[in-house]
Amino acid sequence: MSGAAKTVTVTILDKEYRVACQPGEEEAVIASALHLDERMREIRQTGKIIGTERIAVMAALNMAHDLLTLEQEQRLLDSGLEKRLRQLQEQVEVALNQFNQLEL
Repeated sequence: MSGAAKTVTVTILDKEYRVACQPGEEEAVIASALHLDERMREIRQTGKIIGTERIAVMAALNMAHDLLTLEQEQRLLDSGLEKRLRQLQEQVEVALNQFNQLEL
């Protein structure tokens, strides 16, 4: 990390953790910890998984799956947008060519 690291204290499943982060990232770290805490509590409430470490791994797997799904959806949206932009560019070029021919 560059610059003077800040230390933020977060609570996850009733345990406090001190986390180093860059200045200005404190709110993001706190929000991330809150999200993780919520996910871990949801998993613990099912009663199917016992142990903080196992709950943490399941939460991490679920969050990784969510991230990968969102990244895939974003790639699909990006490719659709690129295709639409190419179509619009072609339409503009056709219109400009037609306009230039009318001027001749």
